[in-house]
Amino acid sequence: MNVAQLQAEIREFAAAIGIDKIGFTTAAPFVKLKDRLKQQQRLNYQSGFEEPDLDKRTNPLLLLDQAESIISIAVAYPSKMKDSPRGKKGERRGMFCRASWGEDYHTVLRDKLAQLELFILTKVPDARLRSMVDTGELVDRAVAERAGIGWSAKNCAIITPEFGSYVYLGEMITNIPFAPDEPMEDQCLDCTLCLDACPTGALIQGGQLDARRCIAFLTQTKQAVPEEFRQKIGNRLYGCDTCQTICPKNKGMNHTHQPGFTPDPALVKPLLLPLLSLSNRQFKEQYGHMSGSWRGKNPIQRNALIALGHFKDESAVPELVRLLAEDPRPMIRGTAAWALGRIGTAEAEVGLHQGYIAEQEATVKEEIDRAIKQLQTN
Repeated sequence: MNVAQLQAEIREFAAAIGIDKIGFTTAAPFVKLKDRLKQQQRLNYQSGFEEPDLDKRTNPLLLLDQAESIISIAVAYPSKMKDSPRGKKGERRGMFCRASWGEDYHTVLRDKLAQLELFILTKVPDARLRSMVDTGELVDRAVAERAGIGWSAKNCAIITPEFGSYVYLGEMITNIPFAPDEPMEDQCLDCTLCLDACPTGALIQGGQLDARRCIAFLTQTKQAVPEEFRQKIGNRLYGCDTCQTICPKNKGMNHTHQPGFTPDPALVKPLLLPLLSLSNRQFKEQYGHMSGSWRGKNPIQRNALIALGHFKDESAVPELVRLLAEDPRPMIRGTAAWALGRIGTAEAEVGLHQGYIAEQEATVKEEIDRAIKQLQTN
């Protein structure tokens, strides 16, 4: 087997199937990364979505026997949409982040990696391969950085010269000894715009994120959002793009050549009120193909309530009062109470007092009590 020739053929095939960047690195352990991850655990900065075993996250040899190298891929996604709908009084809209536009990127990248695996196996039938996208054990960004896809930025994203940070990442561990690519030098230099712009101060310092303060994490949790973050979430239904949109390296970056990621404006900037009455089945039918649907409808509906409170949308009061009185989910009742306190009409006040009398759940009664006090200070 001529490894150099195979590597060149893989690059050519990757481009042919729509992989925008490909890089190669060794399967050596990520020693410095392991130290950083240990510190994140000590500081309780992890989201809880990660693989808990740090050895598996940092040692590819534990994931594939006789691993020799890792192939890293990147696929670009757009940052702008055509015909973006505008919300207005009585018709307020929420927002899904750019990483949830179009088809679920997990599906798209897994398909491209599967095609790449088949290609390699036609050349090397006994090759050992293992691919993963986002939910695998390895840290995608660490692999991409070492494989020369881009540099690891202060906002904890990988920035590529060609596409900025608007890229999805995936990787494949192999037992083929490919020649490693050179990592890129950090080009953030002394810029701190992302650190300064982070709405919740989740970016502690360059390259260090407190995931539990990050809006992208908060919008995906299944519990009530801590009150200190609610107004800062604004109308975000899933994810947060602030540290990307502020980045100078992303200026003018809008790559639309991947048709699967073209956003449906009505889905990624949906009307808020209709979201609140969707059944599980309706939610899955409308949003199930998007990566932002992975946690189900409950977090999205909770975030829609926060957005209605953010906008102080008086037209939403009857629905919020109904949810406070009837919804079986304490998180939804509690968040509806908070939104009513923010909106502060006479109808909202009546609904809160009635809700307080009927409510049995202590945490929701506390939410209602705070909302009434908030309303009285409006």
